[in-house]
Amino acid sequence: MIQYLLHNRIWLALHRLKQEPGRPLLLLHGLGECSPSELPPEYADWPGPVYALDFTGHGLSTVPQGGGYTCELLMADADAALAALGEATIVGRGLGAYIALLLAGARPAVVRGVILRDGSGLAGGGASGRSPYIPVIDTQQLAPPDPYAIADLATDARPPSYSTSYALLAEQESGLVRPVMVCAREHPEWLTAVINALGVETVAVPEALDEYRRLPYIAAE
Repeated sequence: MIQYLLHNRIWLALHRLKQEPGRPLLLLHGLGECSPSELPPEYADWPGPVYALDFTGHGLSTVPQGGGYTCELLMADADAALAALGEATIVGRGLGAYIALLLAGARPAVVRGVILRDGSGLAGGGASGRSPYIPVIDTQQLAPPDPYAIADLATDARPPSYSTSYALLAEQESGLVRPVMVCAREHPEWLTAVINALGVETVAVPEALDEYRRLPYIAAE
């Protein structure tokens, strides 16, 4: 089942992959990817519904004209999904992992843990985003994914201090022992800074899921 959320003139596709009472698990895909059409087996035992969001310019969500993509724009996409779902645990792949981290710091009361995984767009444009190269955008390429999204988000700057500020907000305000779980093998500069700031180690995905599934959940009335 697909639910469409209207957000700033953009229709966002929110896929329901599993229906079951409990805290939702929200999946965020990598750069240039889209939500899975079926429930990935590794999330089958999650004690609650499982959803997946198509970011702006990806999957079945609206493709805007002219680009202008930022990670903060995609964080707003995920925030719109949270507004529809309420309290949720988030799993992000690649670019989705970075967005999940930002959202954990911005919405610590409703994000009940984030799991950061490898995937497309994890590194972004590095700490400064500066490059001597100008990306060439093939405007004839059929979207999705939007070629402007690939160009903008593959070079988006990710200063370590910016990333750690969100990670520390999640640690201070969420009330969770481990609000951020790192399950990625690749550690770009921003993620290394987060690991050092929080004093965490890389863990396996099943361990992260098991810890978050045991958190108490009170359904919203």
